[in-house]
Order: sequence, then C-alpha cells, then structure tokens
Amino acid sequence: MGKHVTVNQMLARESIKKRLESDNGISYTEFTYMLLQANDYLWLHDHLGCDIQIGGSDQWGNIVAGVDLIRRKRQHAVHAFSWPLLLAADGSKLGKSTGARVWLDPDKTSPYQFHQYWMQTPDEHVRRFLLQFTFLPHDEIEAVVAEHEADPGRRTGQRRLADEVTAVVHGADAASAAAGAAEVLFGGDPLAASEGALDALRSEVPAPSATATELADVVATLVRTGLATSNSDAAEISRAAATGPTAASWARTTCSARCPCSTIASCSFGKGGKLIISSKFPARG
Repeated sequence: MGKHVTVNQMLARESIKKRLESDNGISYTEFTYMLLQANDYLWLHDHLGCDIQIGGSDQWGNIVAGVDLIRRKRQHAVHAFSWPLLLAADGSKLGKSTGARVWLDPDKTSPYQFHQYWMQTPDEHVRRFLLQFTFLPHDEIEAVVAEHEADPGRRTGQRRLADEVTAVVHGADAASAAAGAAEVLFGGDPLAASEGALDALRSEVPAPSATATELADVVATLVRTGLATSNSDAAEISRAAATGPTAASWARTTCSARCPCSTIASCSFGKGGKLIISSKFPARG
C-alpha cells in the first residue's frame, strides 16, 4: 500500500505536525501508525461494507488516511466522523494510553467513584457535558444551567450531571445510592441513609465489623475497630461525641428496627459524633 501514500501527505497531517514540533518528537511507530489504521479501514470496507469510521478528534488524520486509501485503491467514496475528546482539567486526554481516570466497568471505577468524577466537573463545562452525556431535553438543560449559574456554590449542575450520567451507565438505583453515600461522607445524617447508600459506603471507606451486642461497649469498640489507638483515646472520642447517639442506644432504637441484631454491622464515627452503622441488610418479608 506504500505506493498509494506519500511522506508529504503524512507530514501534512495536523497531528503529525504537532508531534514533530513538540519536545518529545514522534517515534517511527507512531508516525507510521496511520498506515495501519488506513489499512484497517480498507479491510473493513472490503469485507464488512463499512462506509464510515468514527473516532476521537485525535484520530482524524488516521481516519482520513483510510478514506484516501480506499478512494485510491477502490475508487469508492467513504466517510470519516470525529468527536471532540473529553479532556482532563490539565488538558490531557482521558484514555488507556494516558492511564484512564474513569471506567464504565464498575469493577474498575465504582458507581460512587464514577458519580464523584462528574461532581468534580468545572463550572464552565457543566452545560457542554449535560448536552453531550445526558438525554435531558434541551430546555431542561438550560433551566439546570441557569439555576447553577445563579448559585454555583450549590453545585446544582454538577449534581444533576452526576445523577444523570451515573443512571445511564449503572442504573437509577446505583446513582441514588452513590448520591446518598456522598451525602453521608460530606456531613449528612448516616441514620437517614438508604440501604443502598450504606452498601456503597462499605466499598469506599474502611469498614471494621462488630455485632450489635459488642457495640454496647463504645470504648472497646473504638479500640477494636482501629478508630482509636488506646482506651484513653477512645474515652476522649466518646466524651466528644456525647451529644450524639451512643452505640448502645443506637443498637436498641435503630438496629432492632432495621435488621436482626445478629447481623454484622460496620461502624465509624461521622460528623457530630454520630455512630455510622452500615450493613448489607437481609431481605424482609
């Protein structure tokens, strides 16, 4: 296929120009990669009837090389389509070659972490991302953006973006659980959290275990679970948390209502000295 491509054509590609002008330059492998991708497009066209190739904007030169190769070898007109890259805050692209920051696979990026990724969207990108990554009507997006711009500190736009995209990828229940887990971790009342939110928390934060009976001894529980380094440290934490529910009262009033006392629960002290108990609650008839 070499006779169908000139070095001048390859050097004229914008992606090649930028690499040649950079401090790191470009390797021979990277320089000739467009020939491999062009040949791939030719094969797909010949064997599968492929007439359009879609890729990120950084692949435009490689895709167009395939369009040109097919025109020269088959005298057929095919098409190229590119999409603007999703960039990190530092301007680098998100992808495997750069160490992807976020994955669709929940085993690589949990729904909570996925939700938090979108919560960190810069204000200036909220509108574009809502348009690109959600199925919300245009009018509704504009309303969300207007509300967000009126008070950016409330992060209304980021919350809606995170909820919508997480629901699309992982489902509405996972999105709700991720939002609930974030609410607890950032100062919300853990006793008001849903079962899904508590399950999400267990996968994101250290979760030492204890039975409801063992929780009656607050000092011993703090030491055993690593939340305090000694009995005196635990006693100090317990005194500071005196205005919040104690382990014993929590076990009596809440554990018995939501799950059998034999269920193993996780515990930690949250904001205001409240004891957080999380568990995978059994199904109830």
